Amino acid sequence: MSAPDPIGKEPTGLDLTGLTAGPSQVWGGVRLVPLLRAEPVTDLRLHQQVYGDVPGVVELGPRDHYLSYIPHGFVADWTGDGSPVAAYGTQLATDRPNGMPLHFHRRMARREGRNRLRFLPLHLALEGYLALHFGGPSVVWEQWSQQAVRRGLSPRVEEAFCGAAVQGLADALRVFEIHPSQCGVLLYVADTLTAAFAVPHPADYRALHPSLVQDLYGELVHHGATLMMPLPDFRARISDSEVHSLADLRAAAGREEREWTGFHDATMADGLLDAACTWQRIHRMGRFTLSRFLPPFRPKQESHIGEAITDQAGRVVYLKTFRLSEAQVRRGHLLDRLAAHDWHLADTAAELAITEAQLGLRLESSGFGFLLRQDILDGYRERSGRRGVS
Repeated sequence: MSAPDPIGKEPTGLDLTGLTAGPSQVWGGVRLVPLLRAEPVTDLRLHQQVYGDVPGVVELGPRDHYLSYIPHGFVADWTGDGSPVAAYGTQLATDRPNGMPLHFHRRMARREGRNRLRFLPLHLALEGYLALHFGGPSVVWEQWSQQAVRRGLSPRVEEAFCGAAVQGLADALRVFEIHPSQCGVLLYVADTLTAAFAVPHPADYRALHPSLVQDLYGELVHHGATLMMPLPDFRARISDSEVHSLADLRAAAGREEREWTGFHDATMADGLLDAACTWQRIHRMGRFTLSRFLPPFRPKQESHIGEAITDQAGRVVYLKTFRLSEAQVRRGHLLDRLAAHDWHLADTAAELAITEAQLGLRLESSGFGFLLRQDILDGYRERSGRRGVS
């Protein structure tokens, strides 16, 4: 795992100008909200490259690799002069080889020709989170173990669930009615926003819609789908007393659509749209830029990581997000605070208004206990009245 390049943008939110939330559709505990484009983007198109349900090994550097489930990649084609680009069809994998083969990928985003880029959807975002302060302590304080000093946070592992394992998701996607101008979708489970997906053109969305069941999702999706109750449907109600003509009906329907869009953006999706994320540029693509972003990691607040292709004005053309669990947010928060204080435990504990021993035990409960020397960790347990077995 390689550390990310320096962040290239100031913290900012997502600019979804041009995308409008349409009426939601409900299947059991899954709510799907379509994202509609009045004017599709024609000089950037996406298509899918299918790898199959086998593990993939991604090369991040000469000696840095990681193993993960990689069912497909996306290929972006664009034109340099703004003229429309032809879309590719979806290639389906039909032959299933025997045994357990591996796919090897050189980089997560790799240029293929002058105006083509292949990248691994969501893996750009997930690698950005996994590589967060991956090098470990920047100053060798006495509390840190030799492993922390020599290897940093390696290995770093996080859990995710395949969409096929999420109860009700495949059925919801199958019966979902795709709008003619639809270029994306927001996925809610138990009315909790868990993922966002947007593409440049309606034809791209129709081709890539089935791929959502192969994507990776956080534990909130899996747990919510398992334990959730059926959701209420938000139905528009127009009083017949105010409708006397087709023009009245059209005006009332338009008013209901605007009210739903405003309610959705301000209430249901505010945790994604209002967060001031930090961005890292991955690749320049003509007038477009492929980037990934990280949230501010505030405990007990909704946090999404993601990747996006934006145009020269910063508006989102492609988007994929992953909702972090509370435990993942806490891990990101701890690493951020430690890095902000040069990995000095006492100073970090003072900012968090806890003792150094409590911070050490919090690191252990978050899965980072291996970063601390064993005798230091045992001392923290004793000071906190806890006895551990080494």
